[in-house]
Amino acid sequence: MKPDQDLLELAQAWKESGRAVALATVIETWGSAPRPCGSHLVIDGEGRFEGSVSGGCVEAEIITEAMESLEDGKPRLLEFGVADETAWRAGLACGGRIRVFVERID
Repeated sequence: MKPDQDLLELAQAWKESGRAVALATVIETWGSAPRPCGSHLVIDGEGRFEGSVSGGCVEAEIITEAMESLEDGKPRLLEFGVADETAWRAGLACGGRIRVFVERID
């Protein structure tokens, strides 16, 4: 996995090459979260992505929201989390919660 600074540089390079680009950033965590605050996921208009905000638990939903943000230009504030007893079924094995901000890079 690329360091977060490299992901920001990648987002800039994708944008400069003409790609539509969205950035998802972990802005808050509670309990045992899979990735720390400041972690990034970079998504382009074709659905290609680099990075991680949850270790794979909720990336698919975040990519979907990022694609919608690329279309309508509106940022998203997403929160994911489950109680410890249901964590494994939902894919969040850690049982923590994360808040992720998704925005189109203009």
